[in-house]
Amino acid sequence: MASSSSLKRQSKQKSSKQVSEETSTLSAKELKAQQRQAKKARDALIAYTLAACAACSFVGLIISLIVDPVLGIGAGFGLLCLSLSFRYPRLAVYAFVAYIPFSGTITYALGGSSILQLAKDAFYIPAAIAVMQFCRRKGLPFVIPKSLKLALTLLLLLTTMTLLFVNVPQQFSSGDQAILIGILGLKTLVGYLFVIPCIYYLLRNREDLYFILRLQVVLILVACSLGLVQYFMLKTGICEGTTGSGADLFKASLKARCFVGGSLLYTPSQGQIRLPGTFVAPWQWGWFLISSAFFSFGTAFSDRSPLWRTVGLVSMVAVFIMAVISGQRIALMLVPTTVVILAFLTGQVANLKRFVPVGIGLALILTFLAIRNPEVIQARLNSFQSRWDASPPHLFIRNQFLWVMNEQQGILGRGVGRATNAARIFGEVELIETYHPKVCFEIGWLGLFALLILYTVLTVATFRAYRSTKEKNLRGYAASMWVFVLFISYFPYYYPLDVDPVNVYYWLAAGIALKIPEIDQRERLQASLEDPIQSGKAAKKLKSKKMVDFT
Repeated sequence: MASSSSLKRQSKQKSSKQVSEETSTLSAKELKAQQRQAKKARDALIAYTLAACAACSFVGLIISLIVDPVLGIGAGFGLLCLSLSFRYPRLAVYAFVAYIPFSGTITYALGGSSILQLAKDAFYIPAAIAVMQFCRRKGLPFVIPKSLKLALTLLLLLTTMTLLFVNVPQQFSSGDQAILIGILGLKTLVGYLFVIPCIYYLLRNREDLYFILRLQVVLILVACSLGLVQYFMLKTGICEGTTGSGADLFKASLKARCFVGGSLLYTPSQGQIRLPGTFVAPWQWGWFLISSAFFSFGTAFSDRSPLWRTVGLVSMVAVFIMAVISGQRIALMLVPTTVVILAFLTGQVANLKRFVPVGIGLALILTFLAIRNPEVIQARLNSFQSRWDASPPHLFIRNQFLWVMNEQQGILGRGVGRATNAARIFGEVELIETYHPKVCFEIGWLGLFALLILYTVLTVATFRAYRSTKEKNLRGYAASMWVFVLFISYFPYYYPLDVDPVNVYYWLAAGIALKIPEIDQRERLQASLEDPIQSGKAAKKLKSKKMVDFT
């Protein structure tokens, strides 16, 4: 018996050695294969990029010689962006996200053409087409989540009917381009919805997720730093600020443009400061700061790295500072409000280990800055109070709805895009300063209800995604993104979903929230593969859930 047991022990030792040798050999082979594949991909990238650069440079040169040099340079660069974005959609999405905070600065640095405001689509549209083709090849749904299909179909049906029966007749009865107004209005309404599948399929793992979230925090810091420089250049007289007399001292204008961004208003003698930061207009900058509060909060509380949590805290401080000095009353009110809402709805207020140090650190920094600059704080609070007294938000929203109800003609609205600010280049549009009355004016009450159904379905889907995430750091990020989607979906004042950056960040946050539980589940299933007992079940689950990386 003793001899047989020793023989069994020896055979087990031999078999374990053989397995370890086979594993090491296999891992070495896999490593070499991965190295060859990486080299092949790198060579393909270089070859394709060189060929694309050569072809686009040739086209740009021809246009420069025949038409105009500036147009030729723009056309060549635009074609290069389109070709590279289609071939490398993951990089295109990163470039798309990185471009948004600086789009206004780039637009006016290159002359301020309205076409340049659509430049970001040179990254987005080819990437979306590439993802759509990938989904078709793999048999995967392009509309994410699947529950969104019915609401999206209903909304598109109603907007198409408005285009056909309202915009098309306007094309022949009015002197403007009603069809183009409608197309641009539809793009503004749901054009960036397909950011969701781009994020969902292009983010492969936790590293990709952390990369895009950390990139966002870095962009916030850079944009706020440039905005701070803009403020001090105006304060020290390097930039002249707003000049003129009478009503000119109370209007933002491009003549006062300073360092970055677009039109601004700076007449501190009249108590008027409205800075655009890096964006085209001051109120876009205000909504960038409000959106940034959600992303910086997520990183400050939910990143796995203490270093990046510190960076997130610094970005939150930068957002708070810019909300005060930029003169954006809505940012001054909503940035601290959203941080408090986030603390409770995400459950971070109960996470004392992280909430206490981050909360105390944020409070101390902001208290110190407030003590050092009491006159700035008081001036902004007085401005906010005067605006509230002059036009209380609830009365303003009510009056906008009443006006829209009086202006309605039929059940299909007054035409898609007829209250979209970006469509004014094609004809006459109405200025309606609250989002839901604006949508009602364009596509009627039925269209507004269909859009609210779509937002509700998306809000519920992101909430379920957040609740289904187990890992605490990923769960914290998913919660922050869900609260952002919830907040923007039903926020009644102004029209943030109509313009940069919220019209992109809304769908970006939804895509991130929906992807997080899959990343969490994949990591847990891959961990189960290492367990001999659970490996079979885990492999079946991975296969059944079609967790396919973009290729």
